[in-house]
Order: sequence, then structure tokens, then C-alpha cells
Amino acid sequence: MLGLSPCKHGSYSKDNLLESPLSWDEQQLQTHLDTMAGAITEQYGDRAPLLVGIESGGAWVARALNAMLAKPLPLGTLNPAFYRDDFDTRGLKRTVSPSKLPFEVDGQHILLVDDVLMTGRTIRAAMNELFDFGRPASIALVVLFDIGHRELPIRADICGETLALPPHQRVELRGPAPLVAEIRDTRPEE
Repeated sequence: MLGLSPCKHGSYSKDNLLESPLSWDEQQLQTHLDTMAGAITEQYGDRAPLLVGIESGGAWVARALNAMLAKPLPLGTLNPAFYRDDFDTRGLKRTVSPSKLPFEVDGQHILLVDDVLMTGRTIRAAMNELFDFGRPASIALVVLFDIGHRELPIRADICGETLALPPHQRVELRGPAPLVAEIRDTRPEE
């Protein structure tokens, strides 16, 4: 861990559910992004880590964060669809955009950005793909929302908001502009 402002870690049990809105408008998300950009600036100062957004929501968040930094960082995107361990059960989206890393990864400090951290499987897939491009010096994870439900030992270094949602709820980010989010229920309609 690089000493970034950590997310609030702890129990995600139903007894510990956080009161949260059912949706976040552009201004509410802007407040989270301001805080996250401040944490990046505080940690890195004049150094320039590479900013890598995970398609599609993480790429939107990475672009929004980069626009808020006094000195924009080199920016790339990853699409780890082919690196997922559940590829055979999830399948692919209709369109899979290629990863774009217009810089060398070897020896660099990477800020890996995603919109929602849940099980950790997307992050694991993204890190696997990153290592196909080279060996970074470090990888720090930046997420807009951390909703728990971990299946892998992965945690965010910087996050906008930590939520404890029941297993049937997810946060869905819509964008790229304006960025808005809402909690949706994944239970089948009766």
C-alpha cells in the first residue's frame, strides 16, 4: 500500500448497512471526485503516476479525475474482458473496445481506476492484463464506490464512498457525461 487515503474498511453485514441515497447526481459525484483528486495530489505531488481506467465506468471516472488534477497524468484504458475468470459463464458484451496504454508500464507507478469495487474479480483481471504490458513498480486502486461482497483479497486505496449493500443490490454508474449513479435491485421482477 502506498499510504493513500484509505477507504473505510470493515464489516459489510446487513446489520451494518450505511444509510445512502438511492442515486447520486452529477454534483454529488463531483464532490467524491474532488476528494479523490485531492488524495492523489497529496500522495503524489509533482510525481506523475500513470492513470489507467477500466472500461467503461472506470475509464469515465479516470477521465473525470484527470480533468480535476492541476497537472493531468498520462491516461490509458484497459478492457480486461478476456482476462476474467468467469468469461465462460458471463460471455462478452456486444462490443469490446481494445485496451489503450499509450505509455510504457515497466517500472511505473500505476493508479488503476474503476467505478465500483465489489468481488475484486474485475480488478484481478485488470492486473493480469497490466502485467502482459510490463512489470509496474506498484499498482494502487482508486474506486468511486466500494460495496463489499469480496471474493478475493483486494481493497481500494482511494474511494469516493464505501457502502454496505445487500447482495441483491448494485451501484450502476452512467456516463460519460454527466456522471450519475444509482442503486439498482438485481432480483428478478415478480
